[in-house]
Amino acid sequence: MPKKIRVVLAEDHAILRAGLKSLLTSEGSYEVVGEGRDGLDAIRVVEGTKPDLLLLDLSMPRMNGIGAIKEIKKSSPKTRILVLTVQRTEEYILEAFRSGADGYCLKDDSHNELMMAIESVLANKRYLSPGISEKVLQGYIEGRQTLKTTTSWDSLTQREREVLKLIGEGYKNKSIADYLCISPKTVEKHRANIMAKLDLHNASALTAYAIDKGLVDR
Repeated sequence: MPKKIRVVLAEDHAILRAGLKSLLTSEGSYEVVGEGRDGLDAIRVVEGTKPDLLLLDLSMPRMNGIGAIKEIKKSSPKTRILVLTVQRTEEYILEAFRSGADGYCLKDDSHNELMMAIESVLANKRYLSPGISEKVLQGYIEGRQTLKTTTSWDSLTQREREVLKLIGEGYKNKSIADYLCISPKTVEKHRANIMAKLDLHNASALTAYAIDKGLVDR
């Protein structure tokens, strides 16, 4: 009997996770060995299971998909990562690939397109959804895999973006410190750096910015 392909699902919507699990198991050759509702869960589950494939959303609570991809590629480099998201802007796509994603699929793609994406990344090929605009696709093909560095957003480090996301979700410094395993003083330093770089001066402004950047659901 052929060995099944081991898959982890990282998605904060339980109904969508259940749907993906049902779809994959119905194919017969896939086995869902773990699930997570955010980036931190994804890192933990992948570390414990070392799956062949991770299906990962980008917009999740606590740690987003971009941060998780970087950590997972360090701890489980053989795991192929397919992003499954609603985000279709150049910024997200290029940053996902730059972080280590192997494929990028949109949630409104068809069942056949999703399975094609999965088969491609498992065959060690890059995959980019046909729903991505020609302009973004052309930019990726030409090797333009670095983001523009002319905006305040681009000046934020990955850790600062993680802190900004948690601030936007309403977490206080102590909770942020616990989630990220850093000290409250370090969180305060990150918060100060974020405010200075973005020229924003209170939590409400930071929250609005995080929502505008797609870090937090509206």
